[in-house]
Amino acid sequence: MQCRSLMSAVAALALLWGFAANAEIFDLGKYPDWSGQWDRADPGPPRYDPSKPPGRGQQAPLTAEYQANFDANLADQAAGGQGNDTTYRCIPLGMPRQMTGVSPMEFVIAPKAVYILYESQMAGPRRIFTDGRPWPKDPDPTFTGYSIGQWIDTSGSGRYDVLEVETRALRGPRVFDASGLPFHPDNESVFKERIYSDRNNPNLMHNEITTYDHALTRPWTATKNYKRAKDVLWVENNCTENNNHVAAGKQDYMVSADGFLMPVRKGQPAPDLRYFAPAKK
Repeated sequence: MQCRSLMSAVAALALLWGFAANAEIFDLGKYPDWSGQWDRADPGPPRYDPSKPPGRGQQAPLTAEYQANFDANLADQAAGGQGNDTTYRCIPLGMPRQMTGVSPMEFVIAPKAVYILYESQMAGPRRIFTDGRPWPKDPDPTFTGYSIGQWIDTSGSGRYDVLEVETRALRGPRVFDASGLPFHPDNESVFKERIYSDRNNPNLMHNEITTYDHALTRPWTATKNYKRAKDVLWVENNCTENNNHVAAGKQDYMVSADGFLMPVRKGQPAPDLRYFAPAKK
């Protein structure tokens, strides 16, 4: 019995030694220090291009069809509706909206990937593969997409300072921001990012992102900025908790404080109650 236990221990040690011998040595010193919690550095409401006002002020290069879609969406929002935005139903933000800094983020640099984690459940974790893999032939579409990245040493110092990322394989529905700026429903969006620390301030990060989408007349580029938090506090942020929005068919309603279904706009019809017995008088 003791001999069997000894042999098992020797086999386990040999296996561990094999793993250690084949393990890639990861020199974290070659990478930028992106530790800590990162928040949106741009003032005003979250939006795709933080250098411009929200809504029509974004001057999105939409095709005529999707400009009309956007205008109808703004009219619906002005009347009390949600327009194109579906996040009120706890549908994830998706790319590129989750990189706007709506939720605090954490960057985790590993040997073969960079992980971006979010405080909000509305933003799924991103896995940016940096191991040189090719694009998969048939990736499963997700709201965050499939991302492949490459570290770049732009200064020739022997330290990486830029992470270039391309993201494909998206699913929807998604919008650029809360104003309802639309994407094409074919979900063939492609995003290219250049993420790097500010040269003069290591607590400031920039993300140059370019969107390619069939709702646009041309690629649309914007620079998002993040600041490292001084006092880090992670909290649980669940969309479904205390969410009083209700979707029924193509209509959206709200649950009032006293627990009754209420309209969100004037003249809104009541939901179809065909599966309920008539109320007794």
